[in-house]
Amino acid sequence: MKRIYFDNAATTPLDKAVLDAMLPYMTDHFGNPSSIYSYGRESRLGIENARKTVARILNAHPGEIFFTSGGTESSNTAINAAVRDLGCRHIITSEIEHHATMHSVDLLRGSQGIQVSHVRLLPDGHVDMAHLRELLAGTDKRSLVTLMHANNEIGNLLDIHAVGNLCKEFDAIFHSDTVQTVGHYPFDLRNTPVHFINGAGHKFHGPKGVGILYINENVKITPYIQGGSQERNMRAGTENLYGIIGFAKALELATANFQEHSRHINDLRMYMADQLEQHIPGVSFNGDLRGRSLYTVLNAAFPKSEKSEMLLFNLDINGICASGGSACTSGADAGSHVIRALNSDPNRVSVRFSFSKDNTKEEVDAVVGKLKELM
Repeated sequence: MKRIYFDNAATTPLDKAVLDAMLPYMTDHFGNPSSIYSYGRESRLGIENARKTVARILNAHPGEIFFTSGGTESSNTAINAAVRDLGCRHIITSEIEHHATMHSVDLLRGSQGIQVSHVRLLPDGHVDMAHLRELLAGTDKRSLVTLMHANNEIGNLLDIHAVGNLCKEFDAIFHSDTVQTVGHYPFDLRNTPVHFINGAGHKFHGPKGVGILYINENVKITPYIQGGSQERNMRAGTENLYGIIGFAKALELATANFQEHSRHINDLRMYMADQLEQHIPGVSFNGDLRGRSLYTVLNAAFPKSEKSEMLLFNLDINGICASGGSACTSGADAGSHVIRALNSDPNRVSVRFSFSKDNTKEEVDAVVGKLKELM
């Protein structure tokens, strides 16, 4: 059975050209980058060239780019540093953030008594900017605002410049989880009012286990991971050499092909939305599908029934990979905290379909046809 993979927001397949770039660093250039002899110098050169590539593409200074194990570590580092090093005693976040953010914030609230506020969400899932202003204005403590650039479940896009300028007005620190957008949109960090962003290679056809943390050059923090002088004394531990090479190559390819791939992927997403509306009675969509939304994600809500409650399981049996979570589900699966925050209707079953450059209209037709059988 040929499988159809529609869960690219979770991870993407490794691009062959990325693997080709990584292979020499798995074999010939195997030296520890901290070693001073030739093998080490070759590895170090590979890392620093990768850093320059990433910085150039994001329009940042190479000294602002730090390689990490991925988006989760990067978010943890930024949020903890804001409290530990930058004097933030008030955190403003939302109820639809990634768990890497939510759990970090909860831990700081419990262990250090940090005040936490949740910005209101509009009915379409976007941040209520007027309420964000109220929260910033209503505290005498320095605030950290941590809001994701694109929601990984419903795809809503934050106006990162508007939030950043608001933070600037109130001398707040701004961290944005950009895991779903680095590698998918152009960035101009020299002209973006943000202190921290993060990225993960496996979201844009790079390797797993490697990411970046951008730290604005005007921000000074101490290391989150201790034990060595790697990453300019900011992130201890021997570098993931071939992962770093792969991250830079994947970002380079994604940037070079942005126009072509984003148009193709968005066409697939909107085609599937139209086909679902035509063929599945009662279907609706979570988030701002036809507005400010990530072009890779389509979150569909189906009427709840005995069949639809088993929808993900039945899709998997038929070789279709997607992910989901409803406002209220039975058993061990607590459902999606994002969907619960936006829509408490227990009579809907939500499924996230997310696309890549490798997907086709024929695959969309096959999935919609199978959904017609399963509903």
